[in-house]
Amino acid sequence: MKKRIRWVRALFAAITLLLIPITALAAPEPPIPVLDFVRSARNPQETALTLQVILILTILSLAPSILIMMTSFIRIVIVLSFVRSGLGVQQVPPNQVLIGLALFITFFVMAPVFADINKNAVQPYIREEVSTQDALHIAQRPLRDFMFRQTREKDLALFLHYAKLQNQVRTPDDVPTYVLVPAFIISELKTAFQMGFMIFIPFLVIDMIVASTLMSMGMLMLPPVMISLPFKILLFVMVDGWNLVIGSLLSSFH
Repeated sequence: MKKRIRWVRALFAAITLLLIPITALAAPEPPIPVLDFVRSARNPQETALTLQVILILTILSLAPSILIMMTSFIRIVIVLSFVRSGLGVQQVPPNQVLIGLALFITFFVMAPVFADINKNAVQPYIREEVSTQDALHIAQRPLRDFMFRQTREKDLALFLHYAKLQNQVRTPDDVPTYVLVPAFIISELKTAFQMGFMIFIPFLVIDMIVASTLMSMGMLMLPPVMISLPFKILLFVMVDGWNLVIGSLLSSFH
């Protein structure tokens, strides 16, 4: 009898557990946080401030392109690449060294421009003396002056012609920046290729002399590059080539 009572109690307990909702036994779910970043602007000033922040972030994202295309970096890195190609050593100096050297020379050449921008645009903007739009306008002036000094009139006239602005430009201030930048880039490319050609001439002379000497000696199977490469490196070291090249680059911007 007692054994039957125990079985009844066990069966009653099992039925009770089955009748309890599963959700009652489960642990309570933690609340999911809601991140509400977007809200309606309460006044036009808040909207203008948001647009200004987006504009500044966009400019910062384009900073590498601005550094490469609107400074002296183009001419410097192309001339240094010509030096390496003229020597005939494709991996010495490595690309990291050439680009690093070009960047530091760019900072050296552009230091007065950057100092002017910092003094007249960045610092007044930090002190809240000028608005964002005025700071950007002031910051463009030194950079535009630098690009105007390095841009050929022929290249500038080309883009003004296709922009149909040649009759509307009376002073440099009338030239839009989107016209000045590509004109500056192709002017820098032409100047860099002219300097690269002058660098190639002595190396080309050495190659021709070595090739003619080997042909006259009947050593046609010996590659001339194997003989001319040490002579080109020796000539470059004896005349202190890096000093001459960097000196010519720096003087070309003044």
